[in-house]
Amino acid sequence: MTGRLQFRLLLGFTLVIFVAIGAVLFFVNQATKDEIQRFREQVDNSRALRMQSELTRIYFINRNWEGIQPIIEQWSNLYEQQIVVTDSEGMVVADSQDKLSGEYKPDLPGRVISFPFQREGFGTLYIIPRSSSELSFESFQILFESIGRYFLWGGMIAIIIALILTYFFSRRILSPVRALTQAANRLGGGDFSQRVDVKGNSELDQLGNTFNTMADNLGRAEELRKNMVADIAHELRNPLANIKGYLEAARDGLIETNEDTVRKLDEEATLLTRLVNDLQELSLAEAGELKLEREPGDIGKIIETTTQMMQTKASQKGLSLKFIPAGDLPEIDIDIHRISQVLHNLIENAITATPAGGTICIPAQRMKNYIKVSVIDTGEGIPADDLDNIFERLYRIDKSRARATGGSGLGLTIARRLVEAHGGQITVESEQGKGSCFSFTIPITHK
Repeated sequence: MTGRLQFRLLLGFTLVIFVAIGAVLFFVNQATKDEIQRFREQVDNSRALRMQSELTRIYFINRNWEGIQPIIEQWSNLYEQQIVVTDSEGMVVADSQDKLSGEYKPDLPGRVISFPFQREGFGTLYIIPRSSSELSFESFQILFESIGRYFLWGGMIAIIIALILTYFFSRRILSPVRALTQAANRLGGGDFSQRVDVKGNSELDQLGNTFNTMADNLGRAEELRKNMVADIAHELRNPLANIKGYLEAARDGLIETNEDTVRKLDEEATLLTRLVNDLQELSLAEAGELKLEREPGDIGKIIETTTQMMQTKASQKGLSLKFIPAGDLPEIDIDIHRISQVLHNLIENAITATPAGGTICIPAQRMKNYIKVSVIDTGEGIPADDLDNIFERLYRIDKSRARATGGSGLGLTIARRLVEAHGGQITVESEQGKGSCFSFTIPITHK
């Protein structure tokens, strides 16, 4: 890869040099051709005036055009131009190429310079200059002979400088690229500790910062994945082991298969079912395949109904649970079941985290074009180090409490996905020892 990039840099420098030299040669050649053209026009005019004067003298001496052909041919050979002379009637009396003699008002090729003997009125002198192609070749020949070799030497020196610059630039540019490539290969191989050294603020340094951020995120995701697999294995192992233990004990006659045994088996099966359902729901949400059954709903009534459902559980723990609406809340287009599920998860977590005698408030208010709902508790709070991970799958602050509460560690993750599926956001603010505030927003939209 680095070799190909070095070759491209060298090729780029070389092309720029050739284009620059070619452009300079083109414009210099054009300027040279224009100067030669002006100079030749001046010379042609001067020669024509001399020839016109000499022809006038010869005509007045001879009183006719006899003997003029050899003179015209001599001038043509001397000046390397075609020369034609016509009389007062337009008849060709002399042609340096001896092709048009005797023709009346000949059709002369190309660009023609005419010098009529206007005062005397006895004829016209025609001079046919060189063609533009001959002039271009002559100007290019003059240009090459005078400065062309300097351009060749300059081009060779420029190419050598380009090689040197390519070498140093490629080393400077490709060194971080090579390090980034090696780190990326190791990262792709599973080494999430790979980082690149960033020393400045150039584009490559910004790329290095982006790579380091990506590596941090991948390392964090990998750590969470490992924890998730371990937690899922733990969550599945315990109820399965309990179920197996009860069944083996019943089979061996150690316990009776009475109502209490069936109830315990049902509780363990319920835990398994809840974990599997949560995992399935989360996988659908993360894959973007979670379908919402939207309909106009009264968010105030949804909060009030959910609060009443959780009231018994809160009272059993000695907690005060109340809904505090702020004014009339408009109907919004939502999936009523899913929003109830979000509220249920947040309130259940608040009940779990709040000690007896505490309070849980659920204020709801309209904020411009969305509705904000909060669940505020006076519980133990969340450590600052855990706030960034609180919505991650199977993340728990106190892992020892999972079995006691029956939680799967997926409630907050599912709540976040459900809120985001509605186009809203969910956030948390907490201070350890003082409580937590989970808030989510839902846009005010209608069908």
